[in-house]
Amino acid sequence: GQSQPRLSHHLKALTLAGLVERLPEGSWVFYRLSPSGSGRTFLTALFAQINLDSRDFSRDRERLERVRQSRAKQAEIYFEQVADTWDTIRSLHYPNEAIEAVLLEAAGPGPFERLVDIGTGTGRMLELFADRTRRAEGIDLSHDMLTVARNNLENAGISNARVRQGDAAAIPFDDATADLVIIHQVLHYIDAPERVITEAGRILKPGGRLLIVDFAPHELEFLRQDHAHRHLGVRHEALMGWTELNGLKLAEPKHFEPPDDGAQGLSVRIWIASKPARTQEAAA
Repeated sequence: GQSQPRLSHHLKALTLAGLVERLPEGSWVFYRLSPSGSGRTFLTALFAQINLDSRDFSRDRERLERVRQSRAKQAEIYFEQVADTWDTIRSLHYPNEAIEAVLLEAAGPGPFERLVDIGTGTGRMLELFADRTRRAEGIDLSHDMLTVARNNLENAGISNARVRQGDAAAIPFDDATADLVIIHQVLHYIDAPERVITEAGRILKPGGRLLIVDFAPHELEFLRQDHAHRHLGVRHEALMGWTELNGLKLAEPKHFEPPDDGAQGLSVRIWIASKPARTQEAAA
């Protein structure tokens, strides 16, 4: 029953007090609890004193469930629209399940303090690594894809992963705040992929690891024409140059050939880049 101006006033006060974060997303604005700091400490203590079984909270939970159902429907409609694109591309390359198994092995068991998934899409990487990280953050420019990702995370019961709108070439996180960064099938959509590598290197902690998954160079021109691919694959030599410029050490990629059905397909590569840990002398 509150008016929009009144709600905005209260939310502004909560934001200024450091109790919530404000996350603009197109014409929408999402608010969420501050993930850390004195504001989160205060709220945790406050919530411990509240009777969550009161009628007001029960009513709010019912309203929240209606909102979630509406978002789930939006996600379903959008994903039906793009399903043909996803199925076409999946049919051209090595099975995702096998690639994901190699990704988990490459990352190591963790636990990771903070994972950042650049260009999170459906949030699949956040789901895959949820049990290996204390906190996971996914960014994507598409509001529709973020709706899909939120719905997938809710359905999977994952509480330590969140998504927000953000530009892969201007990531809204501080320097050296992530110990694992993932760029999964993103670089071929970006006009200037080297800027994404620069941002990944910037937010990566010393001793942290960057995982990159993308297609090897190919000649499937229809992917550029029909599916918005800006580049027909990623050259290892180019990626090596970008990582070196940002102080990252790149290993030789793991290579996955396309399905052996006689048709031209897509080879997938997984690269691992590490950020050197500071030496004791440098730290001193």
